[in-house]
Amino acid sequence: MNKTVMLAGHAKLPQGMTASELHQTLTVTIEADKKYWVIIDASCTLATGHAQHFFCQLLKGYSLLEGTEPIIRRIEEHYYGKAQSALISAVKDAHKQYLFITNQAR
Repeated sequence: MNKTVMLAGHAKLPQGMTASELHQTLTVTIEADKKYWVIIDASCTLATGHAQHFFCQLLKGYSLLEGTEPIIRRIEEHYYGKAQSALISAVKDAHKQYLFITNQAR
């Protein structure tokens, strides 16, 4: 358990979405190993289980060491929902937590 960390990022959802009626913000959580910072698991607060699973599959296997660009590109190429920009913003926010942790370790 102590070989992984949980990172969370948040972003405001656009109006008119089912998820925005339940939550005002979208939350993305990322579990990554602490050695290579590879994403082991991910979740988000999109409205359907199918969308949540799809998002998780998009992120799995990427290393946070590579920055957010590969993940953002993958989201842009494969997710065509109203929450695309919120997902990207939340991933960037979670990545800030990674940067904070790694800068503290130096």
